[in-house]
Amino acid sequence: MKGSLPFVVPGVILGVLGLVWLLQGVDVLGGSAMSGSPLWATVGPIVLVIGLALIVVGIARRRRAR
Repeated sequence: MKGSLPFVVPGVILGVLGLVWLLQGVDVLGGSAMSGSPLWATVGPIVLVIGLALIVVGIARRRRAR
């Protein structure tokens, strides 16, 4: 489990940030200067995919370590 934590923890954080930025960018989450901004509608999914990739790498490392 220790070998996967350096990938999974940042992956989860980036995944959540990316999702929030995506939702703000497409104006689902309002109340921010980022709401309705095409920039965040583009950056959010990119960060989300990077976070998911880190999670997948962390899980794969854990399985390989067994």
